[in-house]
Amino acid sequence: MTRRPPRIVVIAAGVLVFLALSFELARWLTLENVERTDIIDLITAEVHGDAPSMLGQLHGCERTCREHVRTAARTLRRRGAVLILADSSATAYTLTGAVGFTRIAWKVSGGLPVVQCVTVSRTGNVISGLDVRLLRVSLPIPPTSDC
Repeated sequence: MTRRPPRIVVIAAGVLVFLALSFELARWLTLENVERTDIIDLITAEVHGDAPSMLGQLHGCERTCREHVRTAARTLRRRGAVLILADSSATAYTLTGAVGFTRIAWKVSGGLPVVQCVTVSRTGNVISGLDVRLLRVSLPIPPTSDC
């Protein structure tokens, strides 16, 4: 004769599994906000002409990258708050690590739109956790161009 576990144990186990899955899903979904916030911070520093801050946000930025950052900070300096018009991320909702471009269109009030590509690296996985790093930012590209 086999003995079945009490009903309360089965229900408690189901609730624990549900909570664990919900936690992992929430952590995975908030990663999109982390990437977007990091990019907005980068663009805001660019608009303020703050190349050192931009370089501090970019990981592994070598000589050519640093030159692009300084040029972008100098030429894209504007007055006003950054307004994001559109973004499209190649790494969005990945379950594992990936490297790809995020195409971002932005402007400041009264100004013309600017389109740039930001190279984004995601490392890790959905179980152990993903990490977002910004690697590069391009100079402005034509508004209809892809990254």
